[in-house]
Order: sequence, then structure tokens, then C-alpha cells
Amino acid sequence: MSITAAPPEATGTAPRIPLSYNQEFLRAFDKGETDGAFGHRHTLVCGWRVTGEIDLGALQAALDDVVVRHEVLRTAVLSDETGGHQDVRPPAPVALEVSELGADGAGTRAERAEEFLNELDARPFNVRELPHLRAALGRFDATDAVLVLATHHTSTDAWSLQVIMRDLADAYAARVEGRPADAAEAVQYQEFARWQQDTAGSGRVDTARGYWSERLAGAQITGITSDRPRDENLASAYGVHRFVFDAELSSAVLEFAKATRSTPFMVMAAAYSVLLRERTGTTDVVFPTFSSGRYDERFMDAVGPFFNFVPIRIDTTGCATLADVLERARAACVGAYQHEIPFARIAEDNPALLAPFADGFLAVVAFEVLQTAFPMEGSQVGGVEFAEIRERHRSQQVSSAIPDGGLWAMDVLPGGELAGSLKFDHHRFDEATAVELVARFRELLRTLADAPATPLA
Repeated sequence: MSITAAPPEATGTAPRIPLSYNQEFLRAFDKGETDGAFGHRHTLVCGWRVTGEIDLGALQAALDDVVVRHEVLRTAVLSDETGGHQDVRPPAPVALEVSELGADGAGTRAERAEEFLNELDARPFNVRELPHLRAALGRFDATDAVLVLATHHTSTDAWSLQVIMRDLADAYAARVEGRPADAAEAVQYQEFARWQQDTAGSGRVDTARGYWSERLAGAQITGITSDRPRDENLASAYGVHRFVFDAELSSAVLEFAKATRSTPFMVMAAAYSVLLRERTGTTDVVFPTFSSGRYDERFMDAVGPFFNFVPIRIDTTGCATLADVLERARAACVGAYQHEIPFARIAEDNPALLAPFADGFLAVVAFEVLQTAFPMEGSQVGGVEFAEIRERHRSQQVSSAIPDGGLWAMDVLPGGELAGSLKFDHHRFDEATAVELVARFRELLRTLADAPATPLA
């Protein structure tokens, strides 16, 4: 797909479907079919342990049901002389790959499940190939398996993958039990794109734009100096450093967040802003995070690239202690989410904000805490039980990619541990740098939770 001229099979008579602001934002990072937002590694890959005997016929039918239900999985993003638009294609079967992992092997089954997931995460996914959903089932034995779903990021986000898995489980149960699936119609992504156009000039949006213009006056996103400058002749080569913090530290951070009436994200954002301050020498830090981007309740169960870039500005100038930074971080987060609008509108009013993206010596590293929309641990449907693989320890030399910069993602596991990953381009960063950043972040979190009155150096 990249952003291409409409092919002969594209719909010519149906009403033109506009792009969402987010799809337009992705177009700014279009570098063709091998790199960037429409590249073959800009994917989302998640895995679930499956306990119980899987009916492969029912699984294939359920996967196809999901593609019928959510049309964005079979939608192409096209461009012509009048601009970009969406084109919905007819349903097509989902590719389902089945592998026998064997009952025995090196390492525990949990470790081998993670290796299987990592292997699939490293595979390319041509954006032109519809539907934008693939599945792989790795079986240890007849009642123990790993199910991996892969989508292209131009059609989904992390929240969408959980919607897809929930709907897949429901469709699978219906197929196994020989009954009709849920008859409720799904809200389609094109409805969201039209809704954004209809509400673009609302009073709320105008008020929020005023807030951001004042909030971001004179600011630009804080970029980290990379180990090597960007080479425009090299396609990105992303890997990921993964880690899980010990139970003692994780518990201390969560308890500190509760005691200070903060969210875990606010506490971690404070520590991250101090890390950026130390790394860059600036006291006025701006970093992007992500929200679900589902501004209206009716889109909570929809699938599509809803995710929204949200700038968090934490000016640590004048802060004497780490506790002072947390106060600034809390206020910044509350203000940002109260006034959230599509990032494209924010960037339109604050063009200097994006300057680091054009600087070959700087890399923008987004920071987020993952949101679990529909936790499935312990849920049994159609005679099988699904549990998402969220605790991951194994780093990867080759992984799925992002359009530019880096991505730091944290997760609060069901057991309370803090887990995370730092995705980086090997052409620009050494892995040792990623390890060093995480180690320092851990130290800052520990100090903030244990001794918030520590002076800010």
C-alpha cells in the first residue's frame, strides 16, 4: 500500500471515505514499503497461551469472522490527485500457520512460548497484503499452545488487538458450540474518521487548541542524542531491550503512587523526565506518550489506528527535589488528558514542536504505560482458556519497528511487577545505551519511591 494511487479494484462509485487525523499523521512518516509508517515491519504482534484442545476448523472460521466484523482489517489507505482516502475491500481468509513446538525442548514452556512470539514479531508484513490480520498457532501438545496474532499498525493499535482477541474468542466459542455469533454490529473505523471531521470545529476542540498553544509556547519535543547520526541511505533496523523489575521495587512504586494520589504513569513520567533532564541537560522536558485516542464512548469496542500522540511538558526548572518533579508531572498529565485532541491539530498550531524529528543527531523516544482494555486471564470460552503473554524477559536483535525514534513501553503485570521494553534502531543506538538508560531509570524510580525529598541534582 504505502500511499499509492488507487488500483483498478478500488471502489469508484461508493462515497469517498476520508482519512482520520491519525492516518494523515502516519502519512507524514511514509517512507515506502520497507521502512517508516507503511513499511513491512511497522506491525503489532501479541501472544496468548491457550489451554485446552483447539478446534483448528473453528479457529480458522472465527478468524475470518473477525475480518468480516471489523472492516478496517481489509481497508487500504490510498492516495490520488485529491488526497488520501480509505477503500474497504471484500473479506478474504486469514492466514493461519500451525507449528508443532513439541512437548520437550530447551527451556521451560514459558520461555519457549516467548521465543516463538519473538520469532513471529521479527517477521515482515507487507502492507499491501489484506486482510491485515495473521495468526500462528504453536502447539506443545494437544492441550497446550501459543496463539500469536499479527496486524499492520496502520490498521490497528494495542487496544484494537485486545478487541480483536476478545471478538475472536467469542466467535470461536460460537463456532464450537454451533450457535450464531454476537449479532450486535461493530462500530467501524470509517465512522470515527467521519465523526472527527464533523466535530473538528466544535467549541471543545477550539478550547483545547488554545490550551495547547499556550502550554507548548516555545517548546519542542526533547530528543536524545543518538550514538550515531541518522543515515538516510539505511533502512531502520529495530531491536528491543526487555526487562522486568523486581517485586520489591514494583510494589514500592505502586504504593508510592497510591500514597501521593498519583497514577503509576505519573510516577514513572516523573522519573523519565528526570532521566531526560540528566541525559540532555535541559530542564524543560517534553516527551510524547500515547493514549487510546477513543474520545467517544461508542468507539471503545472498535478496531482501528485510534492511538494518539500526546505531548507531556514537564518544566523542572526551579524544582528542588524529586517530589517537586512529581507535582509538575501530575499537573502536566492531568492537563494533557483533560485537553486531549488529535496530535495533528496540536502540531498544526505548534510546528516547532516537531523540530527534533528533522535533526539527524536526535531521536525522540516516546514513553507510555500500556493499557489493558479487556484482560482475558482465566477466561474460558469454547472449552479453552486464553491468557495474554505479558511478562517477557527476552530481548530481540530484530523486532517490529516504529516510524522513527524509539519507544519505551511499561506495563503493570497482573502480579504487580513492572515490566517494560525499549525499542531502538541499531543503526543509531548501541544496545549498551538502551541497557544504561533502563538501569538509570530504575535507580531514579527507586529513589523517587523511597526518598522523594532527595535533592534534584
